[in-house]
Amino acid sequence: MASYSIRLVRSSDLSDLVALAHHVSFGLTTLSPDPERLQDRIEASHAGDAPLLVMVDESDKKIVGTAGIFTRVGDARRAEPFYAYRIERSVHQSKSLDVHHEIDTLHLVKMFNGPTELGTLFVHPEHRGGGKGRLLSLSRFHYMFQHPKMFDRQVITELRGVVDDQGHSPFWDALGRKFFRVEFPVADALSARDKRFIAELMPPHPIYIPFLAEEGQRVIGEVHQNTRPARQMLEGEGFYFSKMVDIFDGGPCLRCDSAAIRSIREAIVCAVAEICPQAIPATASNEPTSGEAAPLECLVSSVGEPFRLVGCVADRSPGGIRIDASAADRLGVKRGDSVCVSPLKGAASPFGRDRPILSEQIV
Repeated sequence: MASYSIRLVRSSDLSDLVALAHHVSFGLTTLSPDPERLQDRIEASHAGDAPLLVMVDESDKKIVGTAGIFTRVGDARRAEPFYAYRIERSVHQSKSLDVHHEIDTLHLVKMFNGPTELGTLFVHPEHRGGGKGRLLSLSRFHYMFQHPKMFDRQVITELRGVVDDQGHSPFWDALGRKFFRVEFPVADALSARDKRFIAELMPPHPIYIPFLAEEGQRVIGEVHQNTRPARQMLEGEGFYFSKMVDIFDGGPCLRCDSAAIRSIREAIVCAVAEICPQAIPATASNEPTSGEAAPLECLVSSVGEPFRLVGCVADRSPGGIRIDASAADRLGVKRGDSVCVSPLKGAASPFGRDRPILSEQIV
């Protein structure tokens, strides 16, 4: 990951975002190849309503990935709520017939000014692999760590449900299509522009899951095959299934308290004590080691504006941490500057809380 860096989106990034969005398949409505909508997304990021981070290939300065944060789901000012189905279990029994049933039902949920939501995670197909998706996804937690007042204590993320390459969604066919009378891609795209049709057509009453077609039942709470690694990674960060699913594709909604997110919980702010001319070799694994703490692959971000983040191997050093010259150059930092650091993966972190921390930045 030595040739990649992550920063906030800029107005000059519009053409790159449009080009990147042409590689998106069904299900990621917040990254559509529509210049006007992407311009709105950039402006929302600048306003602090929906920060959008971009991954830059430093070899040619092209944007190859995005990761977004929506400070609050739902828009009370425009009366546009966040919709989801909450799964509840009801008990039906008859003593005279000796029958006992536990049946799951879907209840429509509307949220205004709700929790913070993670979204818009996408990496160009030619740049996937090598941990770049993990780096990009976790970069959002460093931004949240450094700007805690911008975000809600609760954090959710809707993961892409089961949808094939032709835009066919078993859950949509079993439920939504019966009320909306349009194909899944049409409804999914429309929801990104105007959610009023949901309130107009979606039934407000509980829906018994056993009444749905079996194919639709099977995918409730399941993710697209390409999203499985993302789910596993987020669960490793502390997220759990909230018993809520997307109303269109049935994908799961995960939830976590921001203070419990591993990359936030383990993040510290300390000084760049040493910059090495050459790359620092990492340990062979992230398992706890005996004796002195060994170097680890880490997320390292600059403190203050502008926000920059890189993935690199970092090591403890008297007075702070040690990073290589390439990482320092991509971060725009020098010796003595403050940085935020956390392990890329769960580990016995060598960056304990015994180091100086900016207390006002801790969530």
